[in-house]
Amino acid sequence: MTSSPARASAPGVPGKVRSRLRMLALLEAANIPFQAWVWFGVAGLPVTVANAVGFALAAALLVQGSLYWIAKLRQLRRPGPLPAVRAFLVARVADVPLLMAGVAFTAFAAAADPGRPSWPGAAFALVAVLEYVNYFHVQLMHDTAADLRRLAAAGLRPSHLARDLARARRR
Repeated sequence: MTSSPARASAPGVPGKVRSRLRMLALLEAANIPFQAWVWFGVAGLPVTVANAVGFALAAALLVQGSLYWIAKLRQLRRPGPLPAVRAFLVARVADVPLLMAGVAFTAFAAAADPGRPSWPGAAFALVAVLEYVNYFHVQLMHDTAADLRRLAAAGLRPSHLARDLARARRR
């Protein structure tokens, strides 16, 4: 069986890399309904405005992460600039005021009505900020042996998306 030209990948790109990118895209997207089920279904957190806002922020960042890994996979198939790079450049800037507003709102809600109606929302909002940093600035997630070795040897490094955006700005 031969692969179609649309599915062909760049010469020399190992299948492991393509598989890893597909898995990252899938896991980021699948994490949204899974986390909703865990926190609001199994754990029984109340779906308050504060909790929903915090969760929505985290979900939005997970969607952006999934879209990045899909774009990266497409870039391997058709070498050149990262697909949708302008959208990621816009998101990097647009996310900041949204995150600031969401963190402020959930923090205010946590102060006004502390406990299960608000603390999870504040925690979700903080997770969204960490995801933003992890995607757009510094790689915080180290989930492979190679990542951990690199972290131990050289410390934190710019994220993959940050490096792609830096290349796009130089063009």
